[in-house]
Amino acid sequence: MAVASTPLITVIVPIYNVENYLKKCLNSIINQQYKKLEILLIDDGSTDLSGKIADEYAVKDNRIKVVHKENGGLSDARNYGLKIMTGEYVTFIDSDDYVTEDYISYMYGLLEKTNFKASLALCSLINVYSSTDRLQDNGNQTEVVLSGKKCIEMMCYHDLVDTCAYAKLGKRELYANDFFPKGKLFEDIGSTYKLFLQCDKVACGFKGKYYYVIRPNSIVTSGFSSKKLELLAMTDQMAQAVVTTYPDLQKAVLRRQVYARFSTLNQTLHSENARQDQQMLINYIRKNKKAFLQDSKAPRRDKLAYRLLQLGLPFYRFAWLTYEKRKGE
Repeated sequence: MAVASTPLITVIVPIYNVENYLKKCLNSIINQQYKKLEILLIDDGSTDLSGKIADEYAVKDNRIKVVHKENGGLSDARNYGLKIMTGEYVTFIDSDDYVTEDYISYMYGLLEKTNFKASLALCSLINVYSSTDRLQDNGNQTEVVLSGKKCIEMMCYHDLVDTCAYAKLGKRELYANDFFPKGKLFEDIGSTYKLFLQCDKVACGFKGKYYYVIRPNSIVTSGFSSKKLELLAMTDQMAQAVVTTYPDLQKAVLRRQVYARFSTLNQTLHSENARQDQQMLINYIRKNKKAFLQDSKAPRRDKLAYRLLQLGLPFYRFAWLTYEKRKGE
C-alpha cells in the first residue's frame, strides 16, 4: 500500500494502570501493515509504570505522541485524543487489548471497496480469556455494506454488530462534540449508536481482527456497585434517541433494554447487598417479557435466561455462576 496515496489515520489509546498489558498492545499497533499512522497514547493519570512504558515507545517510534493528564476516566481520555488528533480517520484501541497486523488495513480496505461512500467500517472481536488464554472468535468471514439503521438493529439483538468504541474505523467528523459521555461506565452503549445514526452506509467486515482481553479486574468482571446501574441509563438513552429517528426499531431497542437488566442482574449475583436492585431489575424483565419471548429475532439465550429466572433467583444464580465459570475455562 503506497503511503503517499493513503490518508493519515489516528489511533487513540487511552491508558490507565495496564503495565502488564501495554507492551503487547503497543507492539501490535506499531507493527501494523498500514504505516501512515498518528498514534496518540493518552496516559490518564496512571500510578504504575504505564506512563513510563508509553514514553519509551515514543522514543522508538516518531509516530507516537504521549499525553500525560490527570485521571478523568476512559471517556475523558478518548475525548482528549479526539481534540488533538490530526488524522482523517480515527480508530480506538484499549490499552489492555491488542490487534492483528492488518487491523487497520482491513477496515480501510472495506471503506475503499465502497469508493469511500461509507464513512465508517467495523470488524469483529476475538475474546481472550486472560486466565487461560483461550480464544473465542465472535465473527465470521462475511463482508457486507449495511445501512446505519440495520447496524443499530443488529446491535440491539447482539447480531455480529458490537457496541464497542474499538474495532471501528471512522471519519473524524463522526466523533464531534465530546463524543463519549464523561464519567460514565458502559459509555460505549451511550455513544456508538450515534455513529450509526450519522451513517447511510457502514462497511462491515465480520472477521475477527481485534483481541478483546477479558481480565478479572476489568469494569465488566469486577464486583457490583451502584455505578453499574449506569448501564441502564446509557441503554435507555440510546433507546429513546433511536426510536425518535426510527420508530419501527421500537421492538429491537426494547429487547436491548431488557438485556441490559439481565446483564446488570448478573453483576449483582456476586454481591450480598443488592436485593433491592435485584428486585427492581426482575420486575422490569417480567413486565417486558414479551420483548424477547415473542420476538423471533431475540437470541435464544434471552428465553432460556427468563425460564431459569422463573425457577427462582437462587436457581438462576447457580446456573449463571456455573456458566460464567465454564466460559472462562
